[in-house]
Amino acid sequence: MAAIEPNTSSSLYSPVGYVPSVTVAAGSTIYTAAIAPTDADGATVGGGDVQAQARRCVANLAVALSEVGARLQDVAKVTICVAERLQADLTVAWDAVHESFGDHRPAAVLLGVTVLPFDEQLVQIDAVAVLPA
Repeated sequence: MAAIEPNTSSSLYSPVGYVPSVTVAAGSTIYTAAIAPTDADGATVGGGDVQAQARRCVANLAVALSEVGARLQDVAKVTICVAERLQADLTVAWDAVHESFGDHRPAAVLLGVTVLPFDEQLVQIDAVAVLPA
């Protein structure tokens, strides 16, 4: 079995790119929190642009994971928070994150929220990744 194996079910609705759960082989678990669309100095990147911010969050996630020997393909679960009022903005963020993961499909949650911590921040990502034993 691969370290992270997507589970599908004919009994559950699964939109394109979404899996309801994954099975994870034993190994080291990495938890990330509040990955923001900021640069190395803490400035928000892509002000007002959900797609640019989502892509920057994934790029920052990739950096955080690489520092502990992990890759985006090691992500078992991702949570995407979008501070926008339009459902279309959630779709834009989802598509940008989905595209960044390529063929890898972690379990995912997409949430619309009221506000995020940094000025002009519209997107934030949390993830759980697993390194093989």
